[in-house]
Amino acid sequence: MILVNNPGDWGHIYPPLEHAAWNGCTPTDLIFPFFLFIVGVSIPYALENKINDPVLHKKVMPQILRRALLIFLLGILVQLFPRFDFATLRIPGVLQRIAIVYLVCAVFYTRSSKKAMSWILGLILIVYYVLMNWIPVPGVGDANLEPGTNLAAWLDNLVFTQAHMWNQTKTWDPEGILSTVPAIGTGLMGVLTGIWLRRKDRMQAERVAWLFFAGIVSVILALIWDPFFPINKSLWTSSFVLYTGGFAIIGLTLSYWLIDVQGIHGFTKPFVVYGANAITVFVVSGILPTLLNFIKVNDKGVSTSLLPYLYQRFFTPGFTPVNASLAWAIVYVLIFLVPLWMMYNRKIFIKI
Repeated sequence: MILVNNPGDWGHIYPPLEHAAWNGCTPTDLIFPFFLFIVGVSIPYALENKINDPVLHKKVMPQILRRALLIFLLGILVQLFPRFDFATLRIPGVLQRIAIVYLVCAVFYTRSSKKAMSWILGLILIVYYVLMNWIPVPGVGDANLEPGTNLAAWLDNLVFTQAHMWNQTKTWDPEGILSTVPAIGTGLMGVLTGIWLRRKDRMQAERVAWLFFAGIVSVILALIWDPFFPINKSLWTSSFVLYTGGFAIIGLTLSYWLIDVQGIHGFTKPFVVYGANAITVFVVSGILPTLLNFIKVNDKGVSTSLLPYLYQRFFTPGFTPVNASLAWAIVYVLIFLVPLWMMYNRKIFIKI
């Protein structure tokens, strides 16, 4: 996410590092659903022992609510920075969606069975398909899946108004209310995957085989559904849930097989270092460019912000425009690796 969100030049980006214009899915479109998926996977690991312990069980729900609230408020704080203008505050957002998905999935995990969560997942995907394809849009007409005129966009406009939505459109929000419901489905796919990975009554090879099978089937079902309900990140369509969830299962299973089963883990340290303080680096990496733009420097008699100055001074001379943009993004990721590595070695983990 940090690599994608911080190119040197938004006008020169490699296509795989851009979101699909509307329908379709690029590698970049996989990032956010993978994030929600792994949030779901982590829930059984974090909560299973607590919900099975009578002493700790009563403390679980307050902890879930606290964590979800803190993540949501952190997302609002990031949206407010640096002007803290509540009149134009965008209420939905990435961290806000993560908070809601975590909250709902954690509650489902603590209050229902695996079978019930499977039915809930299927129900979410089907109901969302019906709502988006068959329910007329008030003030617009027939149901449609176009930007700004679909049912999800109508609901966001009704609840948030244009002043509190994504500033790039003001007519719809990619993290809006209705599209957050199928995003919960992405989280539930992760929860079910985490439950399966923790099963002790199955051999590792069996767990790997069934997860690979589930991932492949999910992708195939998504491709079959795609002509009727297109794979679309902005709407978080049901086919998008199955498509990205399937690839998330395949990716996690491959990692599990390589690292846990085969014991190949020499390459994992940078990923572990980043993952240990994931929310921290995500927030700081989003705020830092704004801070750099506040700092003014004199460039040959012209006052300019530090961020574009650094980019123009050190990256554009030696690269083509797209390569310069990519090089900046890669360096930006690597710079954060240094303090994160130091924090990891000193066992400094900022948790919510």
